[in-house]
Amino acid sequence: MLLVFFASFLLGGLSTQAQTAPTKPGTLADMALLEGHWQGRFNDGPIEASWTAPAGDNIVGYIRMMKDNKVTLYELFAFEQTERGPVALVKHFKPGLIGVEEKDKSDRYGFISAEKDRALFEKEDGSIRIIYEKRGPDQLVIRRGESKNGTWAFSDLFVFNRVR
Repeated sequence: MLLVFFASFLLGGLSTQAQTAPTKPGTLADMALLEGHWQGRFNDGPIEASWTAPAGDNIVGYIRMMKDNKVTLYELFAFEQTERGPVALVKHFKPGLIGVEEKDKSDRYGFISAEKDRALFEKEDGSIRIIYEKRGPDQLVIRRGESKNGTWAFSDLFVFNRVR
């Protein structure tokens, strides 16, 4: 009897896990929440971002970080549609447009899931998850997550307000 209960518990758990997996791949429409011009603060300096509307198989954008009226870092983004959903490609540049990653490399984040005004991505090595989240019509937040004891813990990385 105990064995039957344990087996049904395991099978029930597996079906629950299967139901939480995305039933269809995401699309660039899931990332339309990024569109626009945004500003905020990061590391005691202004931060600015802008993303295009989805067009064809991509969205492009940038983040510019500054301190004491000087650039500290540029991040260039391309979200490209694939069969498994959007992939976020990110390249970092120091002042002078000096690349941080090798010239033929970029940080790659695969689509995990999306819901209204929110999309979740995971770095290809599984070390980091990123949530892009719109908190109302005029606030965009990028949250960074790390796995701790088998659970993902997220904190706000960038908080932007829409520029009108």
